Amino acid sequence: MPDRLTHLDAQGTARMVDVGAKPVTERRAVAEAVVRMLPETAGAVAAGDAPKGDVLGTARIAGIQAAKRTDELIPLCHPIGLDLLDLDAVVDAEAGTVTLTATAAVTARTGVEMEAMTAAAVAALTVYDMVKGLERGVSIEAVRLLEKSGGRSGIWRR
Repeated sequence: MPDRLTHLDAQGTARMVDVGAKPVTERRAVAEAVVRMLPETAGAVAAGDAPKGDVLGTARIAGIQAAKRTDELIPLCHPIGLDLLDLDAVVDAEAGTVTLTATAAVTARTGVEMEAMTAAAVAALTVYDMVKGLERGVSIEAVRLLEKSGGRSGIWRR
């Protein structure tokens, strides 16, 4: 664990971290969000039978768009040119879940954890928006980082 929070200066003021001296390395992060709903709602998502259309395709595009704009949404994130943002969706109709997994990759001086987490979170919000006509009780759970690699801290897995 670091001795101090990296986004605060010596006076405790929020700041963007200077990554200029860091080496450019390949960096990768995987995050997920779980959306919980009634099995009937999840079944409609799996069947592509939701009133607003293709839930998973729309969520995938929303997650990709959000990842590319992470620096506009999270104030101290660096703008980076993503090499990859892949978003996978798995529906378990019986359990009533949609699990969205975002994988981000870049060759840069800073990591892509926030981009992966933003993609998963916005994809989950999009699933909610697409199914709210079927069910209002949908919840978004467990938006979390699963793994990251690259940079000086190496590989980390949940």
